[in-house]
Amino acid sequence: MLKAGIIGGAGYTAGELIRLLVHHPAVKIDFVFSTSNAGNNIYAVHQDLLGQTEQSFTAIINKDVDVVFLCLGHGNSTSFLQKNSFSDTTKIIDLSNDFRLYPNAKFIDKEFIYGLPELNKDTIEKASNIANPGCFATAIQLAILPLAKNGLLKNDVHINATTGATGAGVSKSATTHFSWRDNNFSIYKAFTHQHLDEISESLKSLQPGFNEELFFIPNRGNFSRGIFASIYTDFEESIDEAYTMFEKFYEDAVFTHISKNEIHLKQVVNTNNCFIHLQKHNNKLLITSVIDNLLKGASGQAVQNMNLVFGLEENLGLNLKATYF
Repeated sequence: MLKAGIIGGAGYTAGELIRLLVHHPAVKIDFVFSTSNAGNNIYAVHQDLLGQTEQSFTAIINKDVDVVFLCLGHGNSTSFLQKNSFSDTTKIIDLSNDFRLYPNAKFIDKEFIYGLPELNKDTIEKASNIANPGCFATAIQLAILPLAKNGLLKNDVHINATTGATGAGVSKSATTHFSWRDNNFSIYKAFTHQHLDEISESLKSLQPGFNEELFFIPNRGNFSRGIFASIYTDFEESIDEAYTMFEKFYEDAVFTHISKNEIHLKQVVNTNNCFIHLQKHNNKLLITSVIDNLLKGASGQAVQNMNLVFGLEENLGLNLKATYF
């Protein structure tokens, strides 16, 4: 059994990670680190875990675990690793944005591999440290990577994507209160969202000459979880050629599936799946992509990466069913 540690155990992504690992057949949770909750039962914070685990949060770290997940706010993983070290054999999977981009992917003696399995599976399998992708970045990249692979991103890419309230994290803010979020909808960080950089880096790895604009409008939705992304760009080929291209690119992907029918969020919420649908309108290709922001966009993908790093079945512990109704 792999011994796993979780740093920053009180947030939404940590809660999802604990839920997955409690039932993972090849993993035992060694510790869940949270200084603000040390001594409290995990189920006192993640209340759905009542009856699933009797473990408590701790302020003590075991440096000899097989894998450690960093579920910390952006910028905090770097400071944590500057103050704390793990054994040479411990694999690190970071869920923040600290190590996703070069040259930040190299930290002291550690190199972090960008953990999008549909893009970097072979490299992930040989890696020691993983930078887990962002949630918007996952949904958007999976929608357009096949075009980049075939050198077909020849013009600006227009992106509109909406995330649920859990995308903002567990900390309270003016835009996460129920009274603000309910029956409401808003734009934030238009054209400047931090996930644009990692998207561009991945696209250029497949289409080195790509230098077009990514016009990204992120939205806040009045639902709890999920990302619905719609992307369009110029595309001269037929819709049949588009489907053939996408199906070929994802033919070995365990969790990314191409649908000939229109898609919606309930198909993927509470799963590690990404569903993609294509439509052709004159010379534009419209790509719709849906994921669960806390699973395929965070903790589920982190477990997927762990499985790959340790040579396990990629979908082990991740055969989850959507909450359809």
